[in-house]
Order: sequence, then structure tokens, then C-alpha cells
Amino acid sequence: MAARGCGGAWRRGWQRGRTLPGPAPGPFPRGQRVVACNARGGAVPAGKSGLAPWVPVVGLEIHAQISSNSKLFSGSQVQFAAPPNSLVSFFDASLPGTLPVLNRRCVEAAVMTGLALNCSINKKSLFDRKHYFYADLPAGYQITQQRVPIAVNGSLSYSLCIDNKMSQMVTKTVRIKQIQLEQDSGKSLHDDTRSQTLVDLNRAGVGLMEVVMEPDMCCGEEAAAAVRELQLILQTLGSSQAVMAEGQLRVDANVSVHHPGEPYGVRTEVKNINSIRFLAKAVDYEIQRQIEELENGGTILNETRAFDSKLGCTVPMRDKEGKQDYRFMPEPNLPPLILYDAKSLPANMNHQQVINIDWIHERLPDLPSVKREKLVEQYGILPEHSFALLNEDGLAEFYENVVKQTRMKPKRVIGWVLNDLLSYLKQHSLTVKESPVSSFLLADLLNLLEKKEISSTAAKQVLAELWKGEGKTPLEIVKEQKLQLLQDQKELEQICQAVIDRQENE
Repeated sequence: MAARGCGGAWRRGWQRGRTLPGPAPGPFPRGQRVVACNARGGAVPAGKSGLAPWVPVVGLEIHAQISSNSKLFSGSQVQFAAPPNSLVSFFDASLPGTLPVLNRRCVEAAVMTGLALNCSINKKSLFDRKHYFYADLPAGYQITQQRVPIAVNGSLSYSLCIDNKMSQMVTKTVRIKQIQLEQDSGKSLHDDTRSQTLVDLNRAGVGLMEVVMEPDMCCGEEAAAAVRELQLILQTLGSSQAVMAEGQLRVDANVSVHHPGEPYGVRTEVKNINSIRFLAKAVDYEIQRQIEELENGGTILNETRAFDSKLGCTVPMRDKEGKQDYRFMPEPNLPPLILYDAKSLPANMNHQQVINIDWIHERLPDLPSVKREKLVEQYGILPEHSFALLNEDGLAEFYENVVKQTRMKPKRVIGWVLNDLLSYLKQHSLTVKESPVSSFLLADLLNLLEKKEISSTAAKQVLAELWKGEGKTPLEIVKEQKLQLLQDQKELEQICQAVIDRQENE
């Protein structure tokens, strides 16, 4: 569950459009992705209406859970799937008299993420209280950064395919409005059979980075590509594990449509999307739903919706026509967050008590875009292969380890890794780390193939045997199943002669 009602600064920039009547474009199947993403940019056709093309507008608000041993303002441990309410401090439960203590690690993670996303880091940022009442928010307010967030004005470049062809890719950029630090809420568990709601506060107070993207995208494919690139960056930095299945990365999508040259239409917000695949489907469904509604003479409501993954459609949650008053106020128990760079760092300051932006910048690892360029340059593989390697956690390292241990050329190795090994992993729903075939075993197998001791067909048979995980080496399997290629010319002649003789006798 994402922190409710976040990203207000971004929402204020979304203009209210007008209803555009017109004939309906005809029904579309529920759950089917009917919006074709134009990777080159431009509008989406409206269908049979005859009106000007529609321009979809998509903006995202992404909540990333910070990788930290403890929570943002308390010393409580952060652990997924711990017993309910086992990791709750007095502060997390909002007992009177408890005070927040800012977690240094969370601040460093936010600064690192901001730098990786080309943001300006504010040397002075402020904390605010955002009031709303919900069962899993015991204080009745969330500590966030509404006035001056920690990072602003960044950008994220991402790539996507043209016409679903990996060989034709285009790079696009989405602006980052801001990154802010804030608390997560607890989790409400609804028990319909007993008509009751149970509250687990283990997640209450866990540190979040909210990354607010400007409405620069136009379809689900673009939104999915941008979030996937952000996910890779967060995982590379180590600032968030960003595992969507565990709620460590949650997306709210803001969607509207309008005709070219006209103001933005009324937007809807699709909340708490926990899968990149579902994000693409939800955005595309919502775009087409709005187009059909407007061309039928209807009105788009400014509302919050949810994506039903089973039905493949968005469904209403709550109306947003009336502006919610969060009664923002400065957080009285936290001073301004002051950061330094090399120039502003006081001479006699204890380095352990301050955060140096330049020090963090110098230690940024290679980002995914740089890693892809290096893979292409070093191994001569195609750009689309570099994307495939980085999209699977640990696969690039696996590939490089195989290349180092085999005589086969890197261009040939990539085929075995992507076409054979990866297909096995996906077929059995395994990660690279769970693969029963190690990089050493695959390299050993490819060495046999490169030395022409076995054929390509035999190598695939050996790989299938290795996948069983019985502890045998490729050479042992080759000998057991007699898969060696015969190199002795006399032996080959004898076999051929025997075949001829047998045919003559018959």
C-alpha cells in the first residue's frame, strides 16, 4: 500500500480540461491493451470518431522503500514478512512523549538517488506534517517533505522498442520533479469473513523515497520502461531493493487525454500498482476508457481508481472532486536537514556528523546505461543484448564470468546465455542465482563445443542434463552418453565401411 495522497505538488500542475462529446469508437475487450504506444512520439488515434487524434498524458508517483536496517525516525528493525506488530517502537506506535531521530542512512540513500537521477540536491530541506486519519497511521499524520524536498529538477532516460522490435530502440527522457523523504504507513488487513480489519504496524515509519515524475509520457509502454529503468538504478545504487512483489516499489499513475493544442484533460489516478506489467496494462486501459467515455459524450471524473489485475481493468475507489485538506504544517520536532558539499563543509566539522554531497557523488557506481555501453564496447554484442542482460538480476555478471572462463567468442556466448540458459530459468521460474547450471559449468560445456569435441546438438543435450543438477560435469555426461565427435579418420572410415558392407549383405 503506497502512502496515501502523496505527490500533491505534482497534482497542482495538472490542468482541468473540458468534456469533448462525439460518437463512440466502438467497444473494446476488457483487459486488452488497445492503445498502441508511438515510440517516436505523437498522438494516439481516436478510432472511428473522425475528431483530431487524442494526446494521452501520463505522470507517475513512485514510492521506493529505502534499504536500511532501521526505520526513518526510529531504531525499529526493517524486515519483510516479520510476525505482525513485532517490529514496532514506542515512536512507531505514536506513544505520547516520543520524538523522531532522523536515520542517516536514509538521507544518504535519497541523496545518492537524487544524484543518479541528475537532480539538484537542496542543501537545506524541511520536514512537514501531513494530516490524515486512517487506522494504520497511529499518529494521525505523516512526516514528509511538502515545502522543500531533498532533491528537485532531475531527469531519467529510458529506452523502449519501436513496433516491439528489440533491434529498433529509441531513448526518451522524463523529467523528475522532486524526490522527498517520508514515512510509510502501517498495513491494514481486511478480514471479510469476520467483518473486521486488523492492523500491522511493522511497516509504519519505514523510510520511503517518493520520486515524482512530470507528465511527460504517453502510454503504458513508456511508463513501464521508465519504472523498470528506475528500478535498475535503485538496485544498482543499493538505495532500495525495489522488489515490487514485496511492496518495496509502488506506483501511482496519473492519466488524462486531450486533443492537440487544448488544455490537459481531467486526470484520474490509478493507485498502488505493484507490477511493471500491470502498470502498462492499467495505463493503456485507462487511456482507452477515457477516450471512449469522452467520445460517448460522458465526463471524466477527477477520481482515484484501482487496477483489477484479474479483470484487466481499472475500477473506481473514491472521488477527488473536493480537495482534501491535509493541513500541512512544519514538523516541530525536526530541525531543517542541512547538507554540505566540499566547498561549504566547515573546516573543523566532524565528518561523521555531516553528509557531504560531493563525497557521495564520487562514490556513485556505474549506472545501468553506462554498464550497457561497456558491455557493447567490450564484448561486441548488440545493444538489445545488453538490455536483456541487465534486465535479469545477476545475468550480466553470469555472462561475463562465462566469457572469462571459455575460449568461445563473446558474440557466441551471448546466444547460449540468452537463448538457452535464460529460457530454462524462465520456464522453471528461477532467478539467475538459483540456476543449477553455474557459469563454470556452462563455460566448461562451451569449451568442449569450441574444441569440437561435441556438436552443437550434443551440447544442448548436455545442458539439459546439467539442468537436472545431479552434480556431473559436462565431460562426464559426454562420456556416459557417448556424445563425442569422432576425430580419428581411420576410425571414421572403418565405421563407414561397416555401414556399406552391412547394406550390401542385406
